[in-house]
Parts: sequence; C-alpha cells; structure tokens
Amino acid sequence: MPYLTSVKPPTASTGVRTGFGVPGLAHPLVAPTEWAGLTRPGTPLHWVVLNVADGPGVQPDPRCLEAAGRLRNAGVRVLGHLDLAYGLRAFGELAPDARRFIDWYQVDGFLLDRCPADRAALPEVRRTVATLRALHDDPRDAHLVLGHGTHPHAGYVELADQLVTFSGPWSDYRWSQVAEWTADHPPERFCHFVHGVPAPHLDEALRIARWQGAATIYFTNHTHRAHHPGPPAHRTRTAPWEPLPGYWDDIVSRLGTGVSE
Repeated sequence: MPYLTSVKPPTASTGVRTGFGVPGLAHPLVAPTEWAGLTRPGTPLHWVVLNVADGPGVQPDPRCLEAAGRLRNAGVRVLGHLDLAYGLRAFGELAPDARRFIDWYQVDGFLLDRCPADRAALPEVRRTVATLRALHDDPRDAHLVLGHGTHPHAGYVELADQLVTFSGPWSDYRWSQVAEWTADHPPERFCHFVHGVPAPHLDEALRIARWQGAATIYFTNHTHRAHHPGPPAHRTRTAPWEPLPGYWDDIVSRLGTGVSE
C-alpha cells in the first residue's frame, strides 16, 4: 500500500501506547457533553488542547477553568492553543498569550498550530519553543507540540516533544506517505489528526497510524463542512475537531483494549 514507504521499522517505543491528542473541542459552554466525555475512566488521553477564543481570551473564563481543572485533576495534560500562522504572527504576540494561558489555566504546555515546516524558519521556531519552556516553573515539564500538519524539515524533531506530521482529510490520509527520517524516532514523537474518517474505515486508519509510527492520534467522522459561526478560514481549520467523533465510544474501546497495536 502507498503508506508503507519506510525502509526500516520505526525506532522502538519507550512504552507509550496509542492515545488521543484532542486538538480543539468547542468552548465548554456550547459543548459541555464533549468535555465531560473526556474524563470518562479509561480514556487513553495524551493531552487536550484548550482554545478559549483563538488563544486564552481577554480574561479568565470560568467554564474553561472548570473544564481544564477536571482534566488536570484526572492526570491529563492540558495544552494552550497558540497560532503561529506559518510564521506570520509576530513573536511579541505569542509570549503574552502564553503567559495568560499559564497564569489563568495552569496549562502544561502548548500546541503551536500552523507551525512553519521549512528549514529557514527553524531558528525562529527554536527561539519560540525555548521562550515558552522558560515561562514554566520547570521548563522540563512543559510539553510542546509543533502543529505542522505535514512532515517538516527533520531538524524540527529536536525542538519539541511532538510533531503533528499529518492533519487533513481521510481521502488524503489513506494514501499518505511517511518521511523516512521519522523511522529514527519512536512513535510517541508524532501525531496524526484526520477528519472525515468513515466508521467502517477506523481499523484501516489505526493501522496506517501504527505503520507510519504515530502514537498520538485524533480521528473523527466530522469534516470542515460542519457548521461554525466564525469566518470561512477559521471554520475550515476548526470545525472538524470541535465535536467529539460520532464513534467516540467505539474508538476509545479499541484503543483501550489495544486493538490498534
């Protein structure tokens, strides 16, 4: 199959099993059931992204405080959402947003959405990651995920804890190819976000993630055509991830029993 392109098996895992990285549920005010569903015992969550209002918002949000607190009390990492806009967003805008996420919601790290993927942007992303780590009381505890959405230059793997090397529709994912350099790193370094996955193809999607060496996943049947009140560009980026998948209980059960292994 086209996604079996690596010339050697992935580096052995350090023991982290396949689990979910939830890239951006809708606000708890409009999706209380979805947020409550994340704390179901046995749900294999690696982390959940908190995006209050395209970032931390302008003041602490009590519903987001409650939702983040429940997750952290359950031992789940909560990551703040920071949009790098593929390098177009000024560095000076990111640090204040990051500080508010930490001060208000005690986040455990950040998802750097729309992170540049080219070699030229490496120095600036390195500076950003170092600054974000330094904002935490112990920089070693900060979990940083670079949301490229595609395979970036191999140098990025040294900057962060995880890279999102695929984010897109099932129609592309099922024929996707993996960059050979990823085989030098364990699966827990990589994340795949896939929308529009039909329920009958869940097993196939899980196999692709395993074969390509991605231990953190988020698969959903929803697509970018889902209703969202925001502008078209924002709707396209966020709509698939805002509800839980229609087969949430099924995929939780599959991962919880190790079916994808």
